[in-house]
Parts: sequence; structure tokens; C-alpha cells
Amino acid sequence: MDPYRIRGKGSVSRYFLCAVGPPEGRSRPYDGETGGTNMADRSKPRRGSMGYSPRKRATRQFGRIGAWPESDASEIRVQGFAGWKAGMTHVLVRDNNQNSPSARQEVRKAVTVVEAPPMSVLAIRGYSMTPYGMQTVGEVWADSDSDPDGLTPRFANQTRGERDKEEGRKPAKRGGRIPKRGGSNMEALENLRNSDLCEVRLIVCTQPALVKSVTSKTPEIMEVSLVGGDNAAKLDWAEGRLGGSISLEDVYEAGQEVDVVGVTKGKGWQGSIKRWGIKLLSHKNSKRRRQGGNMGDFGTRYVRKTIRQAGQVGYHQRTELNKKILRISQPEDSEITPAGGFLNYGEVSNPYMLIQGSLPGPSKRMLRFRDAIRPRPSKGDVDITYVSTSSKQGA
Repeated sequence: MDPYRIRGKGSVSRYFLCAVGPPEGRSRPYDGETGGTNMADRSKPRRGSMGYSPRKRATRQFGRIGAWPESDASEIRVQGFAGWKAGMTHVLVRDNNQNSPSARQEVRKAVTVVEAPPMSVLAIRGYSMTPYGMQTVGEVWADSDSDPDGLTPRFANQTRGERDKEEGRKPAKRGGRIPKRGGSNMEALENLRNSDLCEVRLIVCTQPALVKSVTSKTPEIMEVSLVGGDNAAKLDWAEGRLGGSISLEDVYEAGQEVDVVGVTKGKGWQGSIKRWGIKLLSHKNSKRRRQGGNMGDFGTRYVRKTIRQAGQVGYHQRTELNKKILRISQPEDSEITPAGGFLNYGEVSNPYMLIQGSLPGPSKRMLRFRDAIRPRPSKGDVDITYVSTSSKQGA
């Protein structure tokens, strides 16, 4: 009699399973000492990635770029830009990939519209390499006459630390330093040229006063990298644009892939089921089902950080890699605002770009763009045959 063929779960079945050994050809675990069977080993991947920990709120509404790609290009250009997310629509694009099943056919693509007015160049910053990493050598600031509207409050926040120190108070934690803008630019530039620089970057700011839909009109100051040529050529190139502005067409072109850095939509405080996607407990569990099974072992006198618990969901900085730019244009050349305007945004009145796919964050969220740090081979030109401007009010 084969005990593994016995039906039922009663005492008779358990008696036969314990009385005899495992039959030949069976791989079921068998304990020779007790005469019984052991539970099979089970394994499964954990729910939720620890690579994004700690999942807490971002410190500000726009992302911070910590690394810039290197390039051997000879032409000097800026590697980054910033814009505001307006909304999404769809386009029809002719598939130019000869190896695609839909080659030379029109395919429908979802695109995100980003409004990107020109950015003002405030200063030039030089870096030198030290045993402790890159350190700032010096800066050359433009005259205050060329500042965009609304920049004074931003400088007032940055100079809070030095004002506190001068007035005998404890400097604020986030207090910055006062940019030196009254000296000679030629002398500061000459000091940079005589220094052993490893990198030259620009300090730029946005111009939200040109955007009708965003409520904050205070410019955001950020740093962008330069690529191409040597450092002396970069300093000459940056000197010619100090106090001026750079446009979206000067930085990117259609068909190029970029990385997008932004802050995602905030979802607030959520439970472990929504936050980590863990399994619901059995219906026989006492009182609660939407919680973790246990909080760890008894030997450890604290709760480990790997235990999945409730907390903040959303409003995290995230980077989308290799997002393709399908079009860079002006509203006068090709209208993009749908009938009735974009939901929660309104009209697009500045230069814009269409980026394939979705981008992090809600509408009116500022996004930063960077050259692709993990570039892929180019797939040819972009041929857009239709852009939808139908009303999004019923979407």
C-alpha cells in the first residue's frame, strides 16, 4: 500500500505516513529519527525595494542633480535645463525603425508637454580636484542689473547665515553665503584662468515670471555643467553669455534622449499594504488584516529597518532615464494647448518640448533635465504626423 495515495487527513492517514518510510523514487523529505516528514523549504523575494530607503519627503520641490555625464565632444554646450510639467496628450509618429513590425506605419504615442522658458546665466563657477574631491576655486557673478524679476527674495534667503553672524546671532542651519557681485569680473576671471581647474559650470536660474500657470514667481537657482573643449575655451564661452540667457533650442534638439529628475506626486501617510505591497493577512487573523505579520524576532531589542511599516508615500526625488524628446517648438509655430487648456495648468505660452512617455510629479511641478548618463544608440529622426489638441476636460 502506498501511503502517499491515502486520501483524507485523519489519524489513519497520519499513522500510515509515520509507520513506513518513503517509497523509492520519491523526493519528499523524510526524517529517519522521528519517522515523519518535514516541511519543504520555501523562499520568495521580499516585497518592496530597500534601494530607495529612507522613503521620506524630498527637501524641495525640484530635483538635485549629483552627477553629470562625461563627453569628448568638441562643441561647447550646456548639459542641463529646467521646465514645468503642463500635462499629457498623444501624438501619431511614423515608425522609422526598419526592424520593427510597424515599420513605416503611424503609431500612437503618449507624450508629456513641458513648458521651458529661457534660463538666466547668473555666474561662472570653477572647480579644482583635491584629495577630498572637487572644491570650488572661485566664482564670477554677473551684474545685478541683468537679474530676472523676483530674484532678490531668493538672495535674501541665501544670505541669512552671514547676516546672523554679523549681527551676533547663531547662524541659521540653512543659511548661505553672500555672492560677491560688486568686484571686478575681469580680475575674478583671470584668477580662474590661472587656477588648475578640473571643471567649469554655470549658475543659472529659472524665470517663472514668464509662466502664467505657476503661482510662485521666485526664480530657483541651480547649477548646470558644461561639456566640450578645454577649460580655457569653456571660460571664454561662459564669459560671452554671463548675464544673458540660454534657450531650450541651445541645449537640446528633437530626437535626443535625456534624463528627467523630478519629485513624484505626494500620497501622504499610507499603510504597509499600499506602501510596500505586502500580502493581506488571513481572514482568521485577530481584528486586523492590513498589517505586517510580525515585527521581527524577540532576540533583537529593536525593530529592524527592513521591517515594512506604514509611512510616507510619494513626494520622493526620482530620475527617469533615457526619455526621448519628440519635438521642441514655440506655441506660435505649432499650437499645443488643448481646447480649454491643460487640466490644473492652463495655457502654454513659452517654448515647450514633447517628451515620450510620462514624467514624475503632478502638473505645475518643475522638472530638471540632463544629458543621458547611460546613452543608447540613436534610432533615427522623429516624424510626427499628428498632435492631439482635443479637450482634456472630460479625461
